[in-house]
Amino acid sequence: MINCPAITIERALELCKKYCEEKGVRIFSQYWGCLRFSKGDPEKMCFYGEGNRGCKFVNELFDGSG
Repeated sequence: MINCPAITIERALELCKKYCEEKGVRIFSQYWGCLRFSKGDPEKMCFYGEGNRGCKFVNELFDGSG
C-alpha cells in the first residue's frame, strides 16, 4: 500500500463541506448516508479512521484529483 499523508479532522470536515457545496447531496448516496448516520459527529464519518483516509470524496479533494 502506498504511504498517503493523513488528513486532519479539521481539513477533512472542510473538504467534506466543500464537496457538499460543489456536488450537492443525492438521497441514498454514500455521502448522504455518511451525513445522516454520523449526525455531524466527525468520529462517526467515513473519513475518520487510521490516517483519516477512509472517504473517497475527501481523499479526491485532498489529493487534488477531484
